[in-house]
Amino acid sequence: MNSLPVIDQASDDACCAPASAPALGAEEAKQKALVFKALADPNRLRLLSIVKAESSGESCVCDLTDPLDLGQPTVSHHLKILVDAGLLHREKRGTWAYYSLVPGALDDVAGLLATL
Repeated sequence: MNSLPVIDQASDDACCAPASAPALGAEEAKQKALVFKALADPNRLRLLSIVKAESSGESCVCDLTDPLDLGQPTVSHHLKILVDAGLLHREKRGTWAYYSLVPGALDDVAGLLATL
């Protein structure tokens, strides 16, 4: 006859340490998710790549529509998301907007997962 092992409930409850406070707070998680969401779109990745590759360090919105084969409103929408995520800086000059990488932003992205 097989007998089942007896589990001592009192000792079973003590086997796990209580969970500690989360290492990542709600607001910090929200900000990191905003960055990952911004990077999750292929057009936005291409925009970052184009701006980064520009020898002057900045690109006019007027120069970003043709490479993506998208209309100016759509490109501007993607650029706004990248600005809101803290990846690009926007400077208005007359009727045009110029975009540049936020210094250290890509290094910060590279370190995001390491801090989880």
